[in-house]
Parts: sequence; structure tokens; C-alpha cells
Amino acid sequence: MDIDAAEIHRKLQLNELEEIRNEAYENARIYKEKTKAFHDKKIRGKSFSIGQKVLLFNSRLCLIPGKLRSKWVGPFVITNVFPYGTVQVQNLKTGQEFKVNGHPMRILRSMMWMMYPSMPWVLLVKLSMVYLSGWKTLKQALLGR
Repeated sequence: MDIDAAEIHRKLQLNELEEIRNEAYENARIYKEKTKAFHDKKIRGKSFSIGQKVLLFNSRLCLIPGKLRSKWVGPFVITNVFPYGTVQVQNLKTGQEFKVNGHPMRILRSMMWMMYPSMPWVLLVKLSMVYLSGWKTLKQALLGR
């Protein structure tokens, strides 16, 4: 008689344990959905169009990276846009075309490129950042005033 009661009690404990485990799985699934929705809300989509000038992130491993060396390579011109973020770009210096992932790319939005086409692009990007930060003229940006 005592063994039968212990057996029934043990089965009830196992059923309760299974319910607690299922509830924990459900709570974990709800938490994952909420965090995914939160992170997906923060993602900004990149949309590229043909003819845009872009910079490509240089992801090569350097053992001793230069402190002032730019991590961006380019400029490139977009020649074709494929689905799922793949972009075909053309190097302006060599004319070589290749496909890359659109994620490690930055659109070159600088008007300095059109104003000073003979200036190196790294200096143009830095000058455009300085210009956007509040300096009014190129002379003030170069002199640092």
C-alpha cells in the first residue's frame, strides 16, 4: 500500500517537473522573440543604386596596423545591384569589376569629391567630416580654425 502511494506521488512529481520545463522553454522562446524584434528594429537597411560612389571596408588582417591609415578602400562605382545585398562594383582607378557583399560598404556622400576631384579621396573624406562638423570654408578646415 505504501509503495503504491509512493509510486503515484513520484509520477505526479515527474509530471510537475515536465510542466515546469515546458514553461521554461516557452519563456525562453518569448524572450528570444522580444530581443530579436528589439534588435531588428535598430537595424538600418542599406539601399544602393547604380552609379553611386562607395567605399569598401578593408578587412585584411594587419599585424601592426597603422594608426592613421584608413580602413576604407576606394572609391568604387556601383554597376549592378543584386538581391539579398550583393553589389557589383567597379574600381575607378583600374576599371576592374567584382561582386561584393553590400554590408561592409559606405556610401560616399561627400560633395567635396565634385569640388576637388584631384585631391586624394582619404583627405576628401576627412575634410567632408570636418566641414559637416561646423567649419564653413575649406581654408578654415585646413587651418583648423
